[in-house]
Amino acid sequence: MIDLPATPQLVLAKVIVPALGLLPAHMDTPSARVMLVAIALQESGLRTRQQVGGPAHGLWQNERPVQQLLLGNKASAADVHAVCTSRAVAPIASDMYWALLTDDIFAAAIARLILWCDPHPLPALGDVDDAWVCYQKNWGPGKPRPADWPGNYSTALAAVTGTAP
Repeated sequence: MIDLPATPQLVLAKVIVPALGLLPAHMDTPSARVMLVAIALQESGLRTRQQVGGPAHGLWQNERPVQQLLLGNKASAADVHAVCTSRAVAPIASDMYWALLTDDIFAAAIARLILWCDPHPLPALGDVDDAWVCYQKNWGPGKPRPADWPGNYSTALAAVTGTAP
């Protein structure tokens, strides 16, 4: 567990990169890294693992039904089980949901698997508009805050590519 609030660079190095190491190598792409940082910035601001006034858990603010969907999806089921085994989490939706609060690496791997289940390719690096569509489709935010996305995406892109936002 990293201390919060955290910087995008810290989350990338200490959480996302190790999480991607738990998954098949083809899931670790610059686009995936950018989306994971941008979504965490959009959802939790890298400040909390428990949604303020809501049920979502983890830096990516996943709700309970997501875990069951991942367990039942052919695209993710085997990888979910592997991640659960590697992080000592029972592959049971309720156990997974609670683990999001205490295991940032597990939460990042779950977030990547959510994106993996989308049959559309991840947005090209720098395509903030397609990235917004991808985020909305896969996270279904109740309060989407579109005005915040360009800045969060730019910060994520800079963290991954090492360029200034």
